[in-house]
Amino acid sequence: MPFYEHVFIARQDLSQAQVDALAENVTNIFGEYKGQVHKTETWGLKQLAYKIQKNRKGHYVMLSAEAPGEAVAEVERQAAINEDIIRWMTIRVDELEKGPSVMMRKQERRGGRGRDRDGEE
Repeated sequence: MPFYEHVFIARQDLSQAQVDALAENVTNIFGEYKGQVHKTETWGLKQLAYKIQKNRKGHYVMLSAEAPGEAVAEVERQAAINEDIIRWMTIRVDELEKGPSVMMRKQERRGGRGRDRDGEE
């Protein structure tokens, strides 16, 4: 089965539990089509480059999956219907990335919020 990376942006006014429920819903859809989600990463609430449907921020979530094409079509159909998801993108990849994604490694390098370049509060 081919490998995919599916990223979606959820509305800024959702709680983290609601965002996790959206990610779980996507995982269940892949499972219904005999696919498997290998990794789910929540990148957090981030500033958008421009307003999307009156939102200035969004919750970013990335899922790495191995699934048939029908599963991807269903995930994208459900994303189009769901008004909590403001943007999504699915790409086919040759292989799934081992370990944390670039976005997660970037957060680790920064050392958390509220710190300057010297690491002081």
